[in-house]
Amino acid sequence: MASTRDIRRRIKSVKNTRQITRAMELVAASKMKKAQQVALSGRPYASLLAAMLAAIADRVDESHHPFLVERPVKTRGILLISTDKGLCGPLNANLFRMVAEITTPAKFYVIGRKGAQYLSRTHRDLVADFPVHDRVPFSEMRAIGELMVRHFREGSIDTIEVLYPRFKNTLTQEAKIRPVLPLRNLKEYVAGLAASARSGQTAPEDKREVHFEPNATQVLDALLPFYVNREIHQFVLSAKASEHSARMVAMKTAKDNATKLLGDLTLEYNKARQAAITQEILEIAAAQFAAA
Repeated sequence: MASTRDIRRRIKSVKNTRQITRAMELVAASKMKKAQQVALSGRPYASLLAAMLAAIADRVDESHHPFLVERPVKTRGILLISTDKGLCGPLNANLFRMVAEITTPAKFYVIGRKGAQYLSRTHRDLVADFPVHDRVPFSEMRAIGELMVRHFREGSIDTIEVLYPRFKNTLTQEAKIRPVLPLRNLKEYVAGLAASARSGQTAPEDKREVHFEPNATQVLDALLPFYVNREIHQFVLSAKASEHSARMVAMKTAKDNATKLLGDLTLEYNKARQAAITQEILEIAAAQFAAA
């Protein structure tokens, strides 16, 4: 059995660990709440974007726009959204497992230091990595979107896909890969985007007659890059909410384990202390018996 001094040291160490993990849990919970609110606040913009694209969808020829034409996929363009820090459970491991399953030629663009380190370690084609603030300003997302769109237009990549941790709820975040470009069917995309933005509500019928200046095709040319930036922005917002949720759950689990370990160590300390007292009493009684 360990000495009481060693057990006291372990108890002190576990108490410090529990205090740190509890503080990190509270910080992550606060950030998670803010990230969820920001992610939900993007829905009205998505609804408006869907309405604008719906008004254009029936007035353009989809076969001539490079964003809408499906072409042979020689090299995939994948944006990996990971975290800058650890201590968030299996969040990054699930993403990296999906990356390991990608066997087709691909070029990677990364948000998050952990993802960049993994791709460098596995010798994959890393084109660029981007730092993103916790508040996820749209200006940072625009730089990422513009770079990927330029490479897509130049033909160095044939798709734009996003691999990210999708936020379902506080306890569940699942790794997903979502295609962004090309839009194989604009009308189907508009219907899906509108349904997602309305969260299942019935869309009001719009009977207004819309005129486009200078024409619908040029408006679509200007609108689709905004669509790419908006999609990437929304994916990053969801990833941030997943990160803070996973970290909060991981820290809560660590705090609970520390509390349980502290109880076991306290019990062990009391047993060791009781054994030491009993041993001292026996030694005193034995000495008195020998003196008698």
